[in-house]
Amino acid sequence: MQGDPADTTIRPLPTAPGTAAPGGDPPPTPTPTPTPTPLPRRAAGVLLGCLTALLGLLYFAVGGALLGAPLLWPRTRRRALVVLTAGARRLTALERRRRSFFFGDRFPDRPVPDRRILRHLAARTYSGLLTGVVVGLLGFGAVLAGLLVVGLARGTLDWGELVSQVLLGGVLLFLNVQGLFSLVALDARLARECFGPSERELMQQRIDELATSRAAVLRAVDTERRRIERDLHDGVQQRLVALAMLLGRARRGGRTPEQARTLLDQAHQESRDVLAELREVAWRVYPTALDTLGLQEALAGVSERCSIPVRTEFALTEPLPAPVETAAYFVVSESVTNAAKHSAATEIRVSLRSHGPVLVVRVEDNGVGGARPDGSGLTGLRSRVGALDGRLHVHSPPGGPTTITAELPCA
Repeated sequence: MQGDPADTTIRPLPTAPGTAAPGGDPPPTPTPTPTPTPLPRRAAGVLLGCLTALLGLLYFAVGGALLGAPLLWPRTRRRALVVLTAGARRLTALERRRRSFFFGDRFPDRPVPDRRILRHLAARTYSGLLTGVVVGLLGFGAVLAGLLVVGLARGTLDWGELVSQVLLGGVLLFLNVQGLFSLVALDARLARECFGPSERELMQQRIDELATSRAAVLRAVDTERRRIERDLHDGVQQRLVALAMLLGRARRGGRTPEQARTLLDQAHQESRDVLAELREVAWRVYPTALDTLGLQEALAGVSERCSIPVRTEFALTEPLPAPVETAAYFVVSESVTNAAKHSAATEIRVSLRSHGPVLVVRVEDNGVGGARPDGSGLTGLRSRVGALDGRLHVHSPPGGPTTITAELPCA
């Protein structure tokens, strides 16, 4: 599909899962969902974290003893901090490997500032030691529970003492388990703060994305308005002028009945053409069939109006949110229109499938290719998809085929 210079909008689209796009833009890969690691492995990771916290405590104790004076003296403070940070960085790298192996965490490969390294190691040492205390209390509670069972088996406990011990032990067990879960969550948060984007950075990134998306949507709306004005001016208005001229010629005197009838027939055909073009413009603004008949019937209308055969595979069983339906319709409509105008294709294939909570819309033609992802039309589609936190991918090598894939979150 060649990109219509006055036609479209978008943010990078991904190919459907499992689809490779040879050449051109690299196919977008869906963000992998981390597979939860087994509970025994995570438990082992928590216990190992208690041991690494002891290493951190030992490191700060030894480092503080050896580098205490240089750290206090201004002339040697910088070198002492470099030495202290170098060892802390090795211990922090060990923490990173522990999180990756036992908890399945994946962090971006980026340099971490020295101050953040020391801050993380100190906070991680504190949380790890506190976790060790909680684990020790759990173990001590397990020993007491065993002694309680032994005393019950020997008959040395009466029922009143048994009930009080069970109630007290249950409350302490609940508090210990809740404390352990909180400390494990704190450990994960400390790792994210050090190795990955912090919550502040993620929030700022999200704000930037929303600001960019909003600006792109406003540009797309203005572009769409200009296109509608052009369609009305160059199409409907010109036909109406021609219709008025035909009717004027038919009204003039000196015409034979046959000439007048011929002019009226031409005027009638011109009025039908005007209605058809006006209906086409209205469909491009918003298809009412989406509200009345649904997405499948609206896409069937796109296939009927296209001059190229369109094969549509609609593999959806669940209803879609209205904004997702609208975006999917315009992705298919614009892509099919561009293919019919510019690609010299003889066939277009359209598929809509659900991959979990994501709707994947794929439009492929067998034309000459060469569509420009930065064209105005594809840029408009990208903005429309991006406004829903979706992704658009265009793969159109010279010689074809052209594949446009949109991923639209439905949640």
